[in-house]
Amino acid sequence: MDIRASVKVIGQNGQISLGKEFAGRQVLVEEREPGVWLIRTAKVIADNELWLHEPKAGGDLQRALAWAQANPARESSPDAIFEKLANERKPKRKARQARSK
Repeated sequence: MDIRASVKVIGQNGQISLGKEFAGRQVLVEEREPGVWLIRTAKVIADNELWLHEPKAGGDLQRALAWAQANPARESSPDAIFEKLANERKPKRKARQARSK
């Protein structure tokens, strides 16, 4: 590994520039001791997205993608679907027996 060192000036606002090649990247800054920092590029995963990186989620996503490829989108009528669902939920009435007097 080729170690390169450079001198940077910390601006009045407390910032240093690492160069345009790192623009927009997230970095992990470790303060090893007062005045000594180790800066490493990093990929940070938000807590609410962490589940996507677990093995079970990976399998679920692969199955979902395979299903989506095997079942391409097609034109549909949302109104007809809602009507069908509403009709399926209606309780079916039993036929009344004639009363005898």
